[in-house]
Amino acid sequence: MIILVTLFAIYNIYTLAEYFACGLSARAWWNNMRMQRITSANAWLFGLLSVVLKLMGLSETVFEITRKDQSSSEDETDEDPGRFTFDDSSMFVPGTTLVIVHGMGLLVGLLGLQRPGGDGGNGPGLGEFVCSFWVLLSFLPFVKGFFRKGNYGIPWPTIGKAAALGSLFLILCGWRT
Repeated sequence: MIILVTLFAIYNIYTLAEYFACGLSARAWWNNMRMQRITSANAWLFGLLSVVLKLMGLSETVFEITRKDQSSSEDETDEDPGRFTFDDSSMFVPGTTLVIVHGMGLLVGLLGLQRPGGDGGNGPGLGEFVCSFWVLLSFLPFVKGFFRKGNYGIPWPTIGKAAALGSLFLILCGWRT
């Protein structure tokens, strides 16, 4: 555990020092680290599925042009221009699934609701809590999206798909009640 924590700390301290050396702030570092995690979780899954389907001959690569968020008028002021906007796109399903799985994992671990004897009696350790908390902190826009409405909230169809995908993940991992 010490080696993993040391590697994690050294990597983050090194990248933060690089940002400072370039004249950027810690907030810029955090936003870029968070967006790197969100992008990798959301886009790489679909890239992998696309490649697998193409190799199997089941799909052709198609480039779809999507709608971009734009302000309707230039004199409109937004109190928080950095907020995420969500729609019914399937690109938000993997990130929402990660938030649901890690949030429920933290909740189950903190409340002590895990099955007795399911993991040899050890229960969740500090590493599981720290990693799940780090994922939730990295996906904070998605966590906030659960409690917001309109364009800034995650739509119910996306939450439903993510819950189904999270349930499938738990079933495939052997967590059955």
